[in-house]
Amino acid sequence: MERKIAKKLLAWKDASNRQPLLLQGARQVGKTHALLSFGRENYKNVAYFSMEESQKVPIIFERDLNPERIIKELAAHNSQTILPEDTLIIFDEIQACEQALTSLKYFAERAPQYHIIAAGSLLGVAVKREKFSFPVGKVDMLYLYPMDFEEFLWAIGQERLCALIRESYEEFMPMSLHDTAMDLYKTYLVIGGMPRVVQEYANKRDFDFVVALQRTLNDSYIADMAKYATPQETTRIMAAWASVPAQLAKENRKFQYKVIRSGARAKDYEVALDWLKAAGMINKCIHVTEGKLPLSGYAENESFKVYMVDTGLLCSKLDIVSTVVIHTPHSFDGFKGALAENYICQALVANGITPYYWSSQGKAEVDFVFQDRQGNIIPLEAKSTDNVRSKSLRSYRDIYKPLYSIRVSAKNFGFENGIKSIPLYALFCFV
Repeated sequence: MERKIAKKLLAWKDASNRQPLLLQGARQVGKTHALLSFGRENYKNVAYFSMEESQKVPIIFERDLNPERIIKELAAHNSQTILPEDTLIIFDEIQACEQALTSLKYFAERAPQYHIIAAGSLLGVAVKREKFSFPVGKVDMLYLYPMDFEEFLWAIGQERLCALIRESYEEFMPMSLHDTAMDLYKTYLVIGGMPRVVQEYANKRDFDFVVALQRTLNDSYIADMAKYATPQETTRIMAAWASVPAQLAKENRKFQYKVIRSGARAKDYEVALDWLKAAGMINKCIHVTEGKLPLSGYAENESFKVYMVDTGLLCSKLDIVSTVVIHTPHSFDGFKGALAENYICQALVANGITPYYWSSQGKAEVDFVFQDRQGNIIPLEAKSTDNVRSKSLRSYRDIYKPLYSIRVSAKNFGFENGIKSIPLYALFCFV
């Protein structure tokens, strides 16, 4: 399956100041597959080493961190030739071997002719441990997220629809296949962007197989928690993780510790939430008191919302039947807005945008506020339907007079009164 990160990997390969690359991302977002595909398409050969699957590979790094010796022994281990410039060397699950992580510094300084990419699913957690020596300034870094809606459309053979959506966005004219695109957007909410799940759907078009695989992935996240957390931390992490769907089901989606358990306090669960974020399992959206630059200067870190890394996994955790999302009966109206917000937050974060939300003394609230590529502070309102009336966005615009505003909804493209109306399915064009 085609992934957008392939272009970034190729740019890294061709860079004159290339350093070893560190690819991070949550478990099962497709890091290994993306790297192996990239290596096979752009190098004479690939040398793959997993720090978790092999007990012998980590031992190679224990003697010393001399790059030439390490390369010779790795080549012998795999019975293959490792060629400078022509071999892509992959260190997978590098967080499982602290010496391998540290060695990247020495490859950058002493052996830059070797093309090395290290991948880690829990690296954000592991590097916080004192025993890890992180190669600060000696690695390039990329982050891989679940497949976005455009990548999903590519995977199910809808490349022409993608082209039509982009054409409509560039001209900001109504999309002729609007209803078709909206139906596929709803399907994506259920499937999500985990590559194995998308592949399963693309092959079988059967939601029962999708649900079974999503449950397996959710269970694997829970199993991973015990690898780097103490038993007490694991208990709290699991409780915080289990509470995310309930947090989103509230009309006011602000995170409340009492939803985890009665009497829960911030000091008991802050570390658990930090762990989930570092592992790439959740995205946080922090409250700002002002829609001014810099947004981080007006952030209230104790007030935030939490969204899951993937809408499909969210649907799975809630046991939401696919037909409920796709056909949206009235009884589901209360939660489909939360799903739309989760989808939008995913898209913003995956494209390097830090989302905040704004409220005015409880009287008005704008779902997302962020800084665009040109440095403008832009409000974004999320609507899951074509009913787009909102006093909150009007209130924000009256106070801060942004250059433009965005409304992402079920309506077709439009631009009036300084508000860009972007259909939910076309968000990938903007970000």
